[in-house]
Amino acid sequence: MLAELRGLNEECGVFGIWGSPDAASITYYGLHALQHRGQEGAGIVTTDGNALHTVRGEGLVNEVFTPGKLDPLKGHAAIGHVRYATAGGSGPENVQPLLFRSTTGSLAIAHNGNLVNANHLKQHLERQGSIFQTTSDTEVLAHLIKKSGYSSFEKRAKNALSLLKGAYAFLLLTEDEMMVALDPHGLRPLSLGKLGDAYVVASETCAFDIIGAEVIRSVEPGEFLVINDKGIRVERFSAPAKRAICTMEYVYFSRPDSDIDGINIHSARKRLGVELAKEVLIDADVVTGVPDSSISAAIGYSEASGIPYELGLIKNRYVGRTFIQPSQELRERGVKMKLSPVRQVVAGKRVVMVDDSIVRGTTSRRIVTMLREAGAKEVHVVISSPPIKNPCFYGIDTSTHEELIASNFNVEEIRDQIGADSLTFLSVEGMVRAIGRSDEGPEAGHCLACFTGNYPTEIYPDTLLPHEKEMTL
Repeated sequence: MLAELRGLNEECGVFGIWGSPDAASITYYGLHALQHRGQEGAGIVTTDGNALHTVRGEGLVNEVFTPGKLDPLKGHAAIGHVRYATAGGSGPENVQPLLFRSTTGSLAIAHNGNLVNANHLKQHLERQGSIFQTTSDTEVLAHLIKKSGYSSFEKRAKNALSLLKGAYAFLLLTEDEMMVALDPHGLRPLSLGKLGDAYVVASETCAFDIIGAEVIRSVEPGEFLVINDKGIRVERFSAPAKRAICTMEYVYFSRPDSDIDGINIHSARKRLGVELAKEVLIDADVVTGVPDSSISAAIGYSEASGIPYELGLIKNRYVGRTFIQPSQELRERGVKMKLSPVRQVVAGKRVVMVDDSIVRGTTSRRIVTMLREAGAKEVHVVISSPPIKNPCFYGIDTSTHEELIASNFNVEEIRDQIGADSLTFLSVEGMVRAIGRSDEGPEAGHCLACFTGNYPTEIYPDTLLPHEKEMTL
């Protein structure tokens, strides 16, 4: 749905390349492909073998990297980052990759995810004399590496990573190596590819397509990859835990042309629509999806139900960044700027409106109202995921129960609030079945915490807001 209006946003996306004379420009294009994962800041750090060079700034990728801005980024390797601020907060100092310089060498870090024990570790490090320059939990890793007593950088990095809890896909860049790490549960997606003789790493495989790279495989949970001029070396900093990739990557976050663990996102979303049609068959005239992430599910619902699919809602792609901001006031004001109903499609019709999720309910209510104002006789809302009842602490900006409508109201009450004639959510079982990761039980390979409340990691008390502690722990 419209993440920038509704407030369900991923934290960021990462991209890295080693072994190309065009490392900076390739990273620029890779970040463009990942722009949907973060619109508040972007940055690139390169290495030429002697020093690290960086350009970072607030805004979209093409706003940060205006003509000439790539010129200082010399080198054969680079890591890049697009950011959406959640727990870490906004501000130019938090734009990644974070760069740390010292007499023993420099280090750049790009991070996708959220550390649930960041505050706990920060307090421990500050007692030992560490001074933090940002509010980002990513900086914790740099301090842990510096404090580690191991002799080699590689051992210090592995030791530091083993102390982290939560969701993280890390890219680390020094003058002569790029290192890649994924948390033991594999909560965030991360893929490895090849572009000629160069190795590439990205949050989503769509970034490989834009640069012409070949997908090799997904990075495994607990893996630690070391990439340098000698090639790639596969190590581990942790044994893999029970796999728990964020299910919302399949439902909403990832681009339809990306694959996660060999499963195409568009195909998975079509199957979500098919499962919806199996669970609820509505007597209606037309099916429409809320652009962009719900279109695939709407097509699947249409094919399975036999109700024609039509483009009943149009997204305006030329609204400025004023409306891509994380505030409720702008979300509400921006709905009509971002979406328009196609009157000739919905007027006098019984409409099935397919959407991927309902978070706060505000945007759903406004879209239902728009369809009715355009002449829709009935509006039936079907959601291709279960009700989101629980906060996410792994990098999605839903951190309290009070902001989640499904945490406070039942389905009938939500239906009444959004003004729909009917409201149906997909079951957890139907969602897992549609995604098709595994047949080994209802939660095989998935993090379903926002739906079920079963968190794959310990949630530290200082991660929660005071009034959330009693509800969650």
